[in-house]
Amino acid sequence: MSKPYVRLNKDDAAVLLVDHQTGLLSLVRDIQPDTFKNNVLALADLAKYFKLPTILTTSFEDGPNGPLVPELKEIFPDAPYIARPGQINAWDNEDFVKAIKATGKKQLIVAGVVTEVCVAFPVLSALAEDYEVFVVADASGTFNPLTRDAAWDRMSAAGAQMMTWFGLACELHRDWRNDVEGLGTLFSNHIPDYRNLINSYNTLTSKR
Repeated sequence: MSKPYVRLNKDDAAVLLVDHQTGLLSLVRDIQPDTFKNNVLALADLAKYFKLPTILTTSFEDGPNGPLVPELKEIFPDAPYIARPGQINAWDNEDFVKAIKATGKKQLIVAGVVTEVCVAFPVLSALAEDYEVFVVADASGTFNPLTRDAAWDRMSAAGAQMMTWFGLACELHRDWRNDVEGLGTLFSNHIPDYRNLINSYNTLTSKR
């Protein structure tokens, strides 16, 4: 049964970056490593661009999972940072849930490593508590396409919406008249072909 279109609202959305840790990133094989890291940082940059409350969390940093990817801490130096001592499902950590509820937002944008665990478990938990959940598929990674597809199916069946960071940015932006330069620069920084488009646009507008 199809569901009505639920549109992302930048005034009612928060971003959850779950377990983007240096050790766990080495497990990601369903997407090229360089592409994956670019997508994660693109999601982080758009969260900052749209001023979305962002929560960082890690699991068992002292173990093989490793520390948070340092660029994320640099982008969000003041964001809530929950280093979970052991809970696999981030939603089982009281401080993580408190940080989410403190935002007052009902739309949650989620990405993480690995997809079928660190993403799927809190996504399913949030859906059970009536949040609207949007999973950024290309900023989440796992072992292989088989495990990824199983996770996507499970989350979709529960009501999560699967998106990409580029689609996410466009839906939040709504209208190019809101701003061309800022979002165009963000896209150019993460999509080489888009840089060509913006360079062409800048050349044309400079001649007007």
